[in-house]
Amino acid sequence: MFSLKYNENFSKKYKSKNKFDYYFILKLKFCFGFFSVIFSFLLFIFSLYSFKLFLIFLPFILILYIFLVSVFLNFISKKDLIIKQLFFDYGLKDERDFAKIPVPVIVCNETGDVLWHNFCFKKLVQTKKNIIGLNFKDITKKPLKEFPYKNPEFIEIEGVSFKVYSKYLESSATFLIYLENISEFLSLKREYKISKPCVLYIMVDNYQEIFTNKKDSEKSNLMGKINNVVEEFVDGYFGFMQKYRENEFLVVLEVRHLNNICSGRFKILKDVRDIVNDENFCLTLSIGVGAYGKSLNECARFALEALDMALGRGGDQAAVKTPNNFEFYGGSSKGVEKSTRVRARVISKTLLKLIKEASNDVIMGHKFADLDCVGSSIGLLSTVRKMGKKSFIVIDEEKNLADKLLSRVKKAGFSDFIVDVKSAMEILEYNTLLIIVDTHNPKFLESYEIYESCKNVVVIDHHRKMVDAIKDAVIFYHEPYASSTSELVCEIIQYFGEEYKLKPLEAEALLSGIMLDTKNFTVRVGVRTFEAAVYLKRLGADTVNVRKFFSSSVDLYEKKAKIVVNAKMYKNCAISTTTLSNKYARTICPQAADELLKISDVEASFVIYELEGVVNVTARSLGKFNVQVIMEYLGGGGHQLQAACQVQNSTIVDVKNMLIEAIDRWLS
Repeated sequence: MFSLKYNENFSKKYKSKNKFDYYFILKLKFCFGFFSVIFSFLLFIFSLYSFKLFLIFLPFILILYIFLVSVFLNFISKKDLIIKQLFFDYGLKDERDFAKIPVPVIVCNETGDVLWHNFCFKKLVQTKKNIIGLNFKDITKKPLKEFPYKNPEFIEIEGVSFKVYSKYLESSATFLIYLENISEFLSLKREYKISKPCVLYIMVDNYQEIFTNKKDSEKSNLMGKINNVVEEFVDGYFGFMQKYRENEFLVVLEVRHLNNICSGRFKILKDVRDIVNDENFCLTLSIGVGAYGKSLNECARFALEALDMALGRGGDQAAVKTPNNFEFYGGSSKGVEKSTRVRARVISKTLLKLIKEASNDVIMGHKFADLDCVGSSIGLLSTVRKMGKKSFIVIDEEKNLADKLLSRVKKAGFSDFIVDVKSAMEILEYNTLLIIVDTHNPKFLESYEIYESCKNVVVIDHHRKMVDAIKDAVIFYHEPYASSTSELVCEIIQYFGEEYKLKPLEAEALLSGIMLDTKNFTVRVGVRTFEAAVYLKRLGADTVNVRKFFSSSVDLYEKKAKIVVNAKMYKNCAISTTTLSNKYARTICPQAADELLKISDVEASFVIYELEGVVNVTARSLGKFNVQVIMEYLGGGGHQLQAACQVQNSTIVDVKNMLIEAIDRWLS
């Protein structure tokens, strides 16, 4: 690469008044040649008919011819002066010095017309046409005025990448442009980027449940099939695989293969699901991928975080983590219920210790708390107060979906323990324990300010894990297989001990949360769900009283029916919109979404409504559609069968179109 040094002692003789349009010279050349032929032809005709006539017109023709030649030479001299001025500005003797520069160089006027170029540029363009007179845009597909004069620009000519430098010369009113070939550098840069390693952790989700009580021969046969699928997957992408536990694999691939794997939506997930044992129990994998880290160690850390995220979202999926974001693939299977309660017992004992060590306890759920959120909060509140500890529930009594339950417990003597955000901030102490229920995303909390003010945080939730999960919790009890948070709280309370046994009303509060999220024990129900219900029933929970928490007026029932009637079908999804915008919309619309699932051929339902300037979407599914993923496309979340989102600065019509695009994206 050479360096051009600008000569400040340029001549003042040729300023912008000597600006030169070379297109005019080309036209002038044509006219000059054309008239030369015409004049020669006229002289020939005159000489044939009359020598006198030839002599009479000869002086006039010669004068006109000489005039045109002088005009042409005048313009040519201007062009030479511009080029000579350019050489002088850069301290070069003549055009040959400029032509020897070993990089492509061109000179253009202010409109972008090419006045001069060296041999390197001619060779670069590889055309038989005369480049002189062409416009810079014709060569680079980009106007000259779009090129910055202080910073280099990047262009591509004939498949070759260049860095373009330009300099404006006032003395000749021209641009000097030279190009640096960076194709080889870019090629090496691309190769370096796509050859970097990415790390994959692969885990068999339900290994313990499947292989319990299996013969060694059956275990070997089943794991052999899984090993073959993983080995074929790795060999297809020229990767390295090491099995480091019975049900876990470490895989290292080059990043160049990751796009193909993602575009195929991790086909290995389906291949493993197709392996069925004697009891037709579906095998699933969870995959965590870490890519584009600064080091191999960082990629491995990304992969572990991604695997934890995949497991927290219910398994049977792949999570890809890069420095910027997460991406998810799969997740079509339901979470498998764990048969062991070891973790619940350990969590219970640890939580009991934290409660006793805290100065006081604050229990908080998500905004617009529902029966599961309020029910689990009441269950914890009653047991904590039985320990002799000060405890409070933070809830907005004006904006919630469990007003009948709240009214009932307040009449039973809980009114002093249910506080708003302002009052809760006043009772916080240095050693306050904050227990968050039914959410793990700080954005959805009843008060983010309370969360930030507490150093000891416990999270209990059953929703599939989101990217923005709380990361600084002392206990993060997250089980996506569970039907509800009330089920998890019910198991924790059982391990607290008989001295903290619940009263019938408190048991009914927990049972209402389970019934809400299971739709009266029809979806997301496992053995442990029924065991929790039996435990609550044994404590005196009355299902008739629980049903009263779900009751509504005739007017609200009519509004719900209208939402169901207005639904439209789209690819086995029922989508309904409503103008209902009062405080009951948050109660009626989810109920309408549940009702839509009772219609034949409906696999998922969505109800869209606007409330307080924000468009809300409530989503429900029977299992075939993962509404959590669909809602995540719109900025929301939830779990596979129930999810929701809120979209600001939009309309119901626009959100409906966005929802249809999200459904298409998920189906693809």
